Amino acid sequence: MTSNGNGEPLDGAVIAVAGAAGPAGRAALLRLAEAGATVVAADADPERLAEAVDAARYAHGGATVVGETVDLLDAAATREWADKTEKEFGRIDGLVHLVGGWRGSATFGEFDPADWELLEKLLIRTVQHTSLAFHEGLKRSDRGRYVLVSQSGASSPTEGNAAYAAAKSAAEAWTLALGDSFRKAGGEDGPKAAAAILVIKALVHDAMRAERPNAKFAGFTDVKDLADAIAGVWDRPAQEVNGQRLWLTPKP
Repeated sequence: MTSNGNGEPLDGAVIAVAGAAGPAGRAALLRLAEAGATVVAADADPERLAEAVDAARYAHGGATVVGETVDLLDAAATREWADKTEKEFGRIDGLVHLVGGWRGSATFGEFDPADWELLEKLLIRTVQHTSLAFHEGLKRSDRGRYVLVSQSGASSPTEGNAAYAAAKSAAEAWTLALGDSFRKAGGEDGPKAAAAILVIKALVHDAMRAERPNAKFAGFTDVKDLADAIAGVWDRPAQEVNGQRLWLTPKP
C-alpha cells in the first residue's frame, strides 16, 4: 500500500471497526484516524461508543470518525450497517473485528455450557455476520482488508480454556475461508482484498498497568501496538497477508 499526498498510507480509506468501544477499539480508532482513514465505529454500548468516537475526533481534528450502535448478533442489522457505510462514503476498505469476551473454568471437568453459548455468539457469530456483510464491498475495494484479532491459545488450548480456544479456532477457520474467497476472486493476478489474523497472547493498556504497577504482563501486546499492527496490514500487499496468521507474540 503506497502513501499519497501527505504521506499517510490510509488517506481516503473507509474502515469499519466492530467492537470499537473497548480499550483495543479506542486505540484502533485513534491510529486509523491518525493515518488518514475515515473510521466507522460500531459497538453494542452506545455510551461507551460515543466516548470512543469523541476521543478519536478530538485527538485528530478534521478526521471523520462516526459511530453507530449495531447488534452484530443480528445478521440483517449487520448487513444494513455495511450497506449504509458503503453508500454513505462511496466505498469500504476494511473491517476490523475487535469484539471480544472470555469465559473459562479451573479444570476441564468444570466446563459450563453457558460459557460456550456466550463465546459462540461473541467470538464466532459476530465474525460470520461481519464477514458476510462486508464481503462484497471489500472485494470491490482496491485495498480491502478484513482483520481478525485472535489469541495464541487457539493453537495450544489449556483445559480451562477449552470453550474460549475452540471459539477462537472457529473464528480463525472462518476468516481463512474468507481469505480463500478473496484468493479465488483475484484469479491469476492474486487477491486484491485480504483476510488476515493478528495473533496475541493477551492485551494490556495503561489503566491495567496503573492498577497493577508491579505486574510484568510478559508476552502481552499493548493496545497501541495492536493498533499499529492493524494499520500495518494495509501497508503490505494483499497477497502477502491474505490467509495469514500474523503473530504479535511468540508462537507457543
